[in-house]
Amino acid sequence: MPKLSNLSYKNQRILIIFLFSLVPLLLLLTFSYLPVFKMFQYSFTSWDGLSKKMEYVRLENYKTIFTKPEYFSVFKVSLYYFFATFIQMGLALYFATILSFNVRMKNWFKGILFFPTLLNGVAIGFIFLFFFKPEGTLNTLLDLLGLGAWQQKWLLNPHLINISLAFASVWRYMGMNFIIFLGAISSIGSDIYEASEIDGANRWHQFRHIIIPSIKRILQLNLILAVSGAIGVFEIPYVMTGGSNGSSTFVIQTVDVAFKYSKLGLASAMAVLLLGIVILVTILQRVLIKEEK
Repeated sequence: MPKLSNLSYKNQRILIIFLFSLVPLLLLLTFSYLPVFKMFQYSFTSWDGLSKKMEYVRLENYKTIFTKPEYFSVFKVSLYYFFATFIQMGLALYFATILSFNVRMKNWFKGILFFPTLLNGVAIGFIFLFFFKPEGTLNTLLDLLGLGAWQQKWLLNPHLINISLAFASVWRYMGMNFIIFLGAISSIGSDIYEASEIDGANRWHQFRHIIIPSIKRILQLNLILAVSGAIGVFEIPYVMTGGSNGSSTFVIQTVDVAFKYSKLGLASAMAVLLLGIVILVTILQRVLIKEEK
């Protein structure tokens, strides 16, 4: 191996870049690409996760998923989180727009809105588990406000459980969308606002004709991330209900199939299918939401 001092300056730079990149590349291959490859491999087997022998069953796992409706029926739960995504983004954009202007105590409000993003998903699950209990925070507040007739068993009612869980998801993720929107809006030059005010534009006109067109790409990116997240919801419903009472998502069902029923091959096929759906949704959104030339 030639000494570093014998190499030209250009070759030294290339060698140093390669050496510094080697460790991250090895970590990426070991903990990202290799597991994905093994997941595809396991999806064609009936492996239980413990046995040393793997029986290859070809496409039987995928056939099971597509022919048994109980595996696809849980996707309807994702619709609650899908619609909650638009509420979440709407609230985030609303607060980001207001706090981008001169508002009293706006830094305090920014901290309040971003705070849930700093919390662990499991901790948030336990917080809202107490919040929605029959004798918990929400029902207590309703009673104090004289709205005792509105009290519900929020996590026991099949018609309300997924709405309640989606609300918890909105509270958790709105802060991240808020800070992204706020950064995008803050990058708009103040001279544009000043020119619009001279022309007689009010705040609504500025929002409609300046802010929305300026952050269009950020809106599209957040929408793609939010919809993909709605499909792969796991933490909050798993911690709060364990997927019971009609709240099971496709990811929770995949985990149960793998570790509760020891069908790792079938669970791997479900994970591959979920990955394919997320990629398909992302491509579809990018096609439908094209940047205007």
